[in-house]
Amino acid sequence: MKTSRIALAAFAILTIIAFAMIVFLLTIQPPTVSAQSSTITVQVDKPGAAIPSTQYGIFFEDINFAADGGIYPEQIKNRSFEFPVAMMGWQKIERNGAKGSLAVLNQEPINADNQHYLRASVEKSGDGFGLLNEGFRGIGVQKGAQYSFSIYARKTERAPINLRLELTDTKGQNIGQARLGGFTNQWRKHSITLRPSASETKAKLSIFIEGQGKIDLDMISLFPRETFKNRPNGLRADLTKLLADLKPGFVRFPGGCIVEGRDLKERYQWKTTIGDLVDRRLIINRWNVEFKSRNVERSAEDYYQSFGLGFYEYFQLCEDIGAEPLPILNCGMACQFNTNELAPLDKLDPYIQDALDLIEFANGSVATTWGRKRAQMGHPAPFNMKMLGVGNEQWGPQYIERYEPFAKALKAKYPNIKLISSAGPSPQGERFDFLWGKLKDLKADLVDEHYYMPPKWFLDNAGRYDNYPRTGPQVFAGEYAAHVPAKGRPDRPNNWEAALAEAAFLTGLERNADLVTMASYAPLFAHVEAWQWSPNLIWFDNLRSFGTPSYYTQKLFSTNRGTNILPVLLNGSTKNAQNDLYASATFDKRTGEIVLKVVNVSTSAKEVSINLAGAGKPGKAGKAFVLTAAELTAENSLNDPAKVAPVERQFAVPSNQFTYALAANSLTVLRIPGV
Repeated sequence: MKTSRIALAAFAILTIIAFAMIVFLLTIQPPTVSAQSSTITVQVDKPGAAIPSTQYGIFFEDINFAADGGIYPEQIKNRSFEFPVAMMGWQKIERNGAKGSLAVLNQEPINADNQHYLRASVEKSGDGFGLLNEGFRGIGVQKGAQYSFSIYARKTERAPINLRLELTDTKGQNIGQARLGGFTNQWRKHSITLRPSASETKAKLSIFIEGQGKIDLDMISLFPRETFKNRPNGLRADLTKLLADLKPGFVRFPGGCIVEGRDLKERYQWKTTIGDLVDRRLIINRWNVEFKSRNVERSAEDYYQSFGLGFYEYFQLCEDIGAEPLPILNCGMACQFNTNELAPLDKLDPYIQDALDLIEFANGSVATTWGRKRAQMGHPAPFNMKMLGVGNEQWGPQYIERYEPFAKALKAKYPNIKLISSAGPSPQGERFDFLWGKLKDLKADLVDEHYYMPPKWFLDNAGRYDNYPRTGPQVFAGEYAAHVPAKGRPDRPNNWEAALAEAAFLTGLERNADLVTMASYAPLFAHVEAWQWSPNLIWFDNLRSFGTPSYYTQKLFSTNRGTNILPVLLNGSTKNAQNDLYASATFDKRTGEIVLKVVNVSTSAKEVSINLAGAGKPGKAGKAFVLTAAELTAENSLNDPAKVAPVERQFAVPSNQFTYALAANSLTVLRIPGV
């Protein structure tokens, strides 16, 4: 009896536990799976047009301190004292009895393009007389790394004068020093290496003048030895690697609105950006004054272009990361949002000649004038440029009046160069329609369309190009970014909501890759403490950097491009927006894989049926790359750079028809081998 009572008690306890477990499990909310099923049919047996290698590329503009203070890693601000406020970025130092003066002069400069220099006059050296540079929101240095300090110097008196260099951290502690001497009464370049004993994002550099007398200083530089591919005057390694990892088909440079300038005097002129650094003429950056704001992040009074990153370096960057160069040149029009200054039609010849000379610089033999200049800079072989942009974001009859003589002259001499023309700043409207009509008549090669719109616009326009005519110009989606409205913050967020909408739109571009042969997000870079525009693809400070969710969206498309379009049906329809799904597919001849991209913009997970119509026997497993986030508001940051980043996993492919579970709010790339 006792055993029986124990058994009954145990049974009762187990029953209670089981019931409690059932109640508990019923209260747990499992991931919601949409009850509405979808079928994605990839028509593998009906391959379409070839996908150009230029399908996904990079738009570079010197905005948000993208060049000086960014990818061009010079650490010294106003290194040649050519800013209009000549001592901007510099401070005088007088320690414990030191006495002297600093003056910016222009008598007998290094050359006419570098007209100003600093004269330091030391009366009493005390514990230290000299000057300090603040860098670009500080100077970023890595512990143990090598930095080349260089300076052009000239003594004006016989007194022995040396320079003592000191790097200090935010507490004023010395983290690196060196001495430099041997100066003469002629301008000469002097160099020495500094090795910081600690890493510091906001270091400062002090230059102390030892001994009494006068010395002239110019072109003061602190430059990392480690650059991308270790090139002299090279590019910041981490930022350039982020670009290389995109495997871009092209790089558009140097902009953007800086091509135009606020007026024609301030326009970008490529010939002033090549040659020796001392021969490159500094100008104001138009973003210096574009946004008048008390917000410190948007203040850009110190924003100038030194052109240490010039056209030669842009071409070299393209070569280093395997991308086609796409330079954009001024067509005789200043920014129409600013002065709208126009070069008279009868005075366009210098502008057109600049374009002809650029093609010769890029592609000419060493026997030509500009090809010889390229060779003298260290690149005898041509850069093999195939494309050129005429104007940036111009509109109206005045643009057509200038584009036409440009196109006529360029095509007459270089018929194989493809010309990029402008559709204006908006993706629709009277200006847009006018330009498209005129450019069709002129048989333009590519028309550049721009879209800075809310996420919903990108979702609604995924089929934008399905019915574009195939008999006119091709399309360059030259600047796109989903702009999420800012709520209580100074910037437009680079969050997952924006990137997800862009992913849906990109499936539409890929479906129409026979027409939309190029696409690039814009802008590219932004310094976290020195930006003027948001959102941006990549953010950085003086030492660190991170890609945004939009960066990883673009990366998934560009690194999984494929070689040929494959038609896709959603629930039997060619419409690319069914049941909150967007999809595109390609075949990759190089690997023998089907590449299927699916965007689920629903808040629910979805199990979809995938049909590989007309395919051979697939491999047993494929690779999936999934980009998603728990919240649409999720953003990456310097401290959490991979919060929204792709995850790679394998998935089973039992036959040509299989099911796959799509995460909510996700971009999924499936690579299916062996078909």
